[in-house]
Parts: sequence; structure tokens; C-alpha cells
Amino acid sequence: MLGGFPLTYCGDSQVGSLSSWSELAAGYYHTMARRTDGTLWACGWNVYGQLGLSDVTPRSSPVQVGSLSSWSEVAGGYTHTVARRTDGTLWTFGQNTYGQLGLGDGTYRSSPVQVGSLSSWTELAAGSYHTVARRTDGTLWTFGANSNGQLGLGNWTPCSSPVQVGSLSSWIELAGGYYHTVARRMDGTLWAWGVNSDGRLGLGDVTSRSSPVQVGSLSSWIKITGGSWFTITLRS
Repeated sequence: MLGGFPLTYCGDSQVGSLSSWSELAAGYYHTMARRTDGTLWACGWNVYGQLGLSDVTPRSSPVQVGSLSSWSEVAGGYTHTVARRTDGTLWTFGQNTYGQLGLGDGTYRSSPVQVGSLSSWTELAAGSYHTVARRTDGTLWTFGANSNGQLGLGNWTPCSSPVQVGSLSSWIELAGGYYHTVARRMDGTLWAWGVNSDGRLGLGDVTSRSSPVQVGSLSSWIKITGGSWFTITLRS
């Protein structure tokens, strides 16, 4: 049993009959999906309110999150969710023990709450217990757990509100892992930071980093993905 559901392997099965899904995001035990009409849907484990449905009841089928049709991006963390609306605002919900919702406190939320008042967010990524977001000016911001330096702020202090990573304004793609973060810059270089006990940062060693460090010297990276204990990258 998981969150009230019996664990039964069903093979590869289509979820419903709709053909209007536009984006998917997987948390640890929950799934978020966006449809072409801009609506947001959720299913799975919900003990921390990570489905955004204003309760902590698990769902075994997709349920619409509120009634808005203006969602443009979604990302799933371990037990929290972050989403962006078409107006550039940033919204979060779910577990908030480490401030991963970016709301300036440690209170859990079971429905979407706006992070600050800015409307200049353009990309987001969720690590296990931390969140990474990029603004339209190319700056990089992080918040949440930081026990392994995964916020990239040069320290190990958690943050419950967005804090800028360095002063660069050339970030173009983000990915969050279990306790690490990877990002790509406009010049095609790859950067990583956080826990590295198993070499997931790709730096040729197992030393953790609390600030962004360039991975090698190549400038031909075009896609990045952060797994739990690994990182996958694609070159041109």
C-alpha cells in the first residue's frame, strides 16, 4: 500500500482517452500534467498537499487543480510542486519543511500560493527539497534545503525565499536533482553544484560544491536533466 493505494503493476496503459496533454512532471510519488488549454491536473500521493487540491487526499486519477487555464509550466519535487502561469508569476504548494515553497516560512500549502509579486519568471526546476528558477533577465534564483550546497549560494544555509545565485545574467536552462543542481549558460557551458559523493556533478571527483562550477571546458551542451543520483546531458 502507498498512501492508501494498493500497489499493482498495470504495465503500459494510457491515462484516460484525452489527447490534449502538453507537459508532464513527476515528483517522488505524485504526477502533474498540463493540458493544451492551460489547465493543470494532478494525481498520486498527497500527504503534504503536493497535488494542490486544497486537501491531503490521494488521487488515483487526474484531477484538475483549481479552475485556472493559464498555467504554462510545472515541475515536481520530492513532495512539493512549483508552477508558472502565463503572466510570469511563480506558484508553489506541498511540503515546506525547508522553505522549498519560497514563501518565507515553513508552512505547508495544499493549494497554489504565489511566490512574491514578481511576474518575470520564465523557467523553473524542482530538486528533492529545493527549487530553482530563472527570470527573464537571465538571472538564477534558488530556495529551500541547502544541506549539501544545492542552492549554489556558497554556503549550506537553507533559504525560505528566492535568493539570486551569483550575479550572472546568462543562465538559460535548469535542472534539479536529489541534492544537486545543474544549469546551462547561454554560451553552451555546463555548470553543477551540490552533493557529489557519487560523482553526479561530473567534475571528475566526489567533492561536493556549494557554488556553481563549470563541468569541463566544452561549450556545446544543449540539454540537461537532473536525476536523483545522476545527471544526463546532451551535446550539439
